[in-house]
Amino acid sequence: QVQLVESGGGLVQTGGSLRLSCAASGRTFSSYVMGWFRQAPGKKREFVGQIRWSGGATNYADSVKGRFTISRDNAKSTVYLQMTSLKPEDTATYYCAADDPSVLRAVVVGGLVTTYDYWGQGTQVTVSS
Repeated sequence: QVQLVESGGGLVQTGGSLRLSCAASGRTFSSYVMGWFRQAPGKKREFVGQIRWSGGATNYADSVKGRFTISRDNAKSTVYLQMTSLKPEDTATYYCAADDPSVLRAVVVGGLVTTYDYWGQGTQVTVSS
């Protein structure tokens, strides 16, 4: 069974930085796409960015482009979300997710229609103004 465990959230001031980690286990993830999402209270879950485990190609939401960076450590089966220049509007619960390309289905998670199959429990990020 796939398990995704996020860590690294916390309280930070505007302009600060945080690095979130997502430890993945239970499968061989080489063909997977790993994503980061976030959800603020009263809002739908939204895409932050993703990385292909094989090759490391990334893409990001416009709202975080240039400020957030996703990377992975193959040896540790861990994906990271480095967040810099944080803003109060980045406050949310951040989720790691895994998309198995062999599973062709869409699900609704936090109000978001998505093909991501596995989700972590989330970690809270609060940016104070």
